[in-house]
Amino acid sequence: QVHLVESGGGLVQAGDPLTLSCVASGESINRYALGWFRQAPGKEREFLAAINWSGTNTYYADSVKGRFTISRDNAKNMVYLQMDSLKPEDTGVYFCVSGITLAAIVGSSGSKSWGQGTQVTVSS
Repeated sequence: QVHLVESGGGLVQAGDPLTLSCVASGESINRYALGWFRQAPGKEREFLAAINWSGTNTYYADSVKGRFTISRDNAKNMVYLQMDSLKPEDTGVYFCVSGITLAAIVGSSGSKSWGQGTQVTVSS
């Protein structure tokens, strides 16, 4: 089983950039799709971005398309989320996730492994 740990969250001002990292252990992520979700207080967990095993295909939610970029480094067992032009509504707990396919990441069905989350707070 894949164990995921996020880092890089913090308090930033609106308009600032921030990059989150997630390291995997337990097994190689070479053949897993990876992704990022976030959850604001009182709201359901929201899909943000996903990347296939080789990094050749990506998929983004409309709310972050053009502002966020997902990438991965299989040699380091890591996935990243680069966030630009942050807005107060981006505030929430950010989670990385692994799955068998991009569809498994994006959809509600399919097995996923979750990290513990890292807090991102964007001030006005």
